[in-house]
Amino acid sequence: MKIREVVSKIEKRIPLQQAEDFDNVGLLCGLWDRDVSGILVCHDALENVVDEAIFKNCNLIVCFHPIIFSGLKSLTGKNYVEKAVIKAIENKIAIYAIHTAFDNDFFGVNAGICQQLGLKNLKILQPKKNDLKQLTVFVPKEYSEKIKEALFEAGAGNIGFYDECSFSINGNGTFRPKEGSDPFSGQLGIRENADEDMISVIFEGYKQGQVVAAMKSAHPYEEVAHQIYSLDNTNHYSGLGMYGDFEEPMDEKDFLKFVKEKFNLEVIRHSDFTGKKIKRVGVLGGSGASGIKSAISKKCDAYLTGDVKYHDFFLAESKMLICDIGHFESEQFVTQQLFEILSQKFSTFAISKSIEKTNPVNYFI
Repeated sequence: MKIREVVSKIEKRIPLQQAEDFDNVGLLCGLWDRDVSGILVCHDALENVVDEAIFKNCNLIVCFHPIIFSGLKSLTGKNYVEKAVIKAIENKIAIYAIHTAFDNDFFGVNAGICQQLGLKNLKILQPKKNDLKQLTVFVPKEYSEKIKEALFEAGAGNIGFYDECSFSINGNGTFRPKEGSDPFSGQLGIRENADEDMISVIFEGYKQGQVVAAMKSAHPYEEVAHQIYSLDNTNHYSGLGMYGDFEEPMDEKDFLKFVKEKFNLEVIRHSDFTGKKIKRVGVLGGSGASGIKSAISKKCDAYLTGDVKYHDFFLAESKMLICDIGHFESEQFVTQQLFEILSQKFSTFAISKSIEKTNPVNYFI
């Protein structure tokens, strides 16, 4: 199987279009048409991980963090990024990064944190806005099902945990073929009355090209009457962070002990105790101080993330317990999640999970 085939299957499960605009996801180095001998899944594609890939005969590294984040002006091995990339290229190893595409996935990074905590009734903390579009197309009644099937196959009609969602209205359409046309029905110069259905479907904006192409390919008309609208609706199934509820609330200190045990932590930095029970918890893997206000607005009693700065802790204002458990620590389940996803999709070659340490932060206790 070629690298492009592997990537295509990965992106059907975790679309890169979910990633944040600032991110650098996708194939960072390597040739698309090279055969895959094995896949190594890791958190950071550092030089020691590339060495591990060489030892395990894996020529594709699927990592969470992109080893190349900003532009490289030279490759001389002067820093840890260049050393890793040079070694990968010299050994014909491709590196593919998923990062915020998996952060924004409903079953991604933050779902893994919530699962570890045992939270229920999960919802996205910062759902994507201006992400949804609606297509309305007019089609001869006898072609309605064919058009729907084409739209659904292209990824339209997905609403939350439902798919193949659409709405149709039957009506009468008119058109008059002019010279130069090649009409599906009717005669030149004569107005045609057609029994038509108006079909409407919703889709994520990044799918527009494939949805429109599928619709036009299946449609019998030479000129397809359709409209596309940008919706103000929020996409509640894609976005950063997540929150959910414990079945039974717990005291704040018991909660911190529970988190420390579940995440195998040396230390937790936290804001002042509020004196409230912990029932609803918000999470955002990685650097998540940007989600503090959202967590408060969602009535969270506690918020778990990493990289919280000094002044960010003041934002708690006795409304919520802010917990900095560490950047890597909050994302520590990602490698296992990606390993499980890839293991389900590929059975013809080896999928390995990296055992190398890549967390740059150490603790002296």
